[in-house]
Amino acid sequence: MTRRLPMIAIGALLLACNVVQGFYLPGLAPVNFCMKEQQRPNCPNNITLFVNKLDSDQSVIPYEYHSFDFCIGSEDESPVENLGQVLFGERIRPSPYQLSFNETTHCKALCPKKYSSSNAADEPKLRLLQRGMKLNYQHHWIVDNMPVTFCFTNQQNDLVCTTGFPMGCYVTPEGRPKDACVVDPRYNEPDSYYIFNHVDIKIEYRDMTHDPNFLDDKVGGRIISIKLQPRSIAHKSIDELDCGATAHPLAIKASDKDAEIIYSYSVMWEKTTVKWSSRWDYILNSMPHTNIQWFSILNSLVIVLFLSGMVGMILMRTLHRDIARYNQLENEEDAQEEFGWKLVHGDVFRAPRNALFLSVFVGTGAQILLMASLTLAFACLGFLSPANRGSLMTFALIFYFLFGSVAGFVSARLYKTFHGLAWKTNVLITSFLIPGILFGVFFITNLMLWAKGSSAAVPFGTLVAVLALWLGISTPLTFFGAYLGFRKPALEHPVRTNQIPRQVPEQTLYTKPLPGMLMGGILPFGCIFIQLFFILNSIWAHQVYYMFGFLMLVFIILIITCSEATILLCYFHLCAEDYHWWWRSFFTSGFTAVYLFAYCVHYFVAKLTITGTISTILYFCYTAIFVFLFFLMTGTIGFLATFYFVHKIYSSVKVD
Repeated sequence: MTRRLPMIAIGALLLACNVVQGFYLPGLAPVNFCMKEQQRPNCPNNITLFVNKLDSDQSVIPYEYHSFDFCIGSEDESPVENLGQVLFGERIRPSPYQLSFNETTHCKALCPKKYSSSNAADEPKLRLLQRGMKLNYQHHWIVDNMPVTFCFTNQQNDLVCTTGFPMGCYVTPEGRPKDACVVDPRYNEPDSYYIFNHVDIKIEYRDMTHDPNFLDDKVGGRIISIKLQPRSIAHKSIDELDCGATAHPLAIKASDKDAEIIYSYSVMWEKTTVKWSSRWDYILNSMPHTNIQWFSILNSLVIVLFLSGMVGMILMRTLHRDIARYNQLENEEDAQEEFGWKLVHGDVFRAPRNALFLSVFVGTGAQILLMASLTLAFACLGFLSPANRGSLMTFALIFYFLFGSVAGFVSARLYKTFHGLAWKTNVLITSFLIPGILFGVFFITNLMLWAKGSSAAVPFGTLVAVLALWLGISTPLTFFGAYLGFRKPALEHPVRTNQIPRQVPEQTLYTKPLPGMLMGGILPFGCIFIQLFFILNSIWAHQVYYMFGFLMLVFIILIITCSEATILLCYFHLCAEDYHWWWRSFFTSGFTAVYLFAYCVHYFVAKLTITGTISTILYFCYTAIFVFLFFLMTGTIGFLATFYFVHKIYSSVKVD
């Protein structure tokens, strides 16, 4: 069996990698564009360039494009954002940039912006632009549902393409250029801001004229990629533009109150042979830090699988020998001479303290586990690809609300097994405790974002909609699930519980609760921390995460590892005659969340450059929500696995 584990892992990983390639939903058809003289209703000529929020790797607070004093387009063609996009702060608006298919535009003026010391309203606008450049805020533009990319050569001499480009750059008073200023050595004047007021846009398209699969009168083409190079140019006037390579940059001093910024752009078109279905490849293959050492990750996965197999094999062999020996005893007196897990058969199913909260935690954990499983399954099938913005959060929220029935059922059934009497309290706490905590933290962070004027501040209407989904859908489903759970008979235990509790002997160091939790949480964390790095990068470093097939494989391994580690430690505790396994099984695997939180703190300190009190508070609030949900999920995995294991072993022995 152990020889087959590496082959199984390799096969699963290859399957996961193949699944990831399916990015586009069935029915998500490409758009064909035509020249002006060839355009028709199903083959337009004009192409809308959409602008999205601006975010920064130095601040958690994103801002809407219109919050800055940029050139504004018409609001009539603004697309409708889904729930996930609104919660993530995306605000997609049409821009005034005019693009026509296969028509080159050279050095075209967009709009002028003047700032005067005589106008009191101009200074805050200029200072906001300077603050955005100082914190390295990034534009995010969209053309034909594709992100506009900024490609550059990094310090390792590798070509890197990011889905955002800086709004400008800042040179410190000491003359040290920050961030984007390294793209041009001329951006070097101390204590100066260089706003990128000009963009060179290069659009690659696939000519469908000679494509045998394109039957629409053999005209038009499909957009494959949009690459952009930002520059800072000091134009003399809107009628006298200079977009040449030697054009002087526009330097705005920190003390300046008078300034004139003329925005301009150039567009060029270039043919390519890349197919439309592969147009995301160049982004995904050149994202920073995504050149994963596949052999290293595969090796670690094989080690985890091999170790899990060995733990399972040793555990089953030891148990089989124990059960066989106990079942061969002829009388109960011989059994009393034995030691270990059989001696506590009269107390092992004694209801734990705070059984109400344990049942609520397990019920909510089961809800989160199913939500994560189904969301990952849809992501692996390509339904939650990068092309479908906000779909991941939307699906996760919908599944969370729908699986409120699962939380109610599991909580009620488990509470009834504990012989609990406060069934109304159980239903109410299951419906409102955990969702109330999450909504409360979310509401507080939303107030902070609203006070900062951030685009991530959820509008009041959306807040009411989320509240309606919770109270109007999730809560009734939780009540319905609890009704079904209480109607079911309580789970029958294989052995009777004694009336007088047995005294637990003095425990050794490794069988005490805290050392067991420390050991039980480290192994599951070891199989996820590599993927965790890329997930955190996608959240906080604004990178595209697309390895959902591989994430599903790691998720399955996490479930197996949490189950086996918790079962193994529970067996050790029972052999030491400690029958308090209910809460311990939940906390043992749930302790993985403590390592997760420690890693998030390390990531914040070592990898991020976030500054500001509000941004720090927001980071740790969002991290706390994520860690708490992860704690409930992993704790539930360990509890359910241990519950099944304890039932199984005590139903296999002969007890009078």
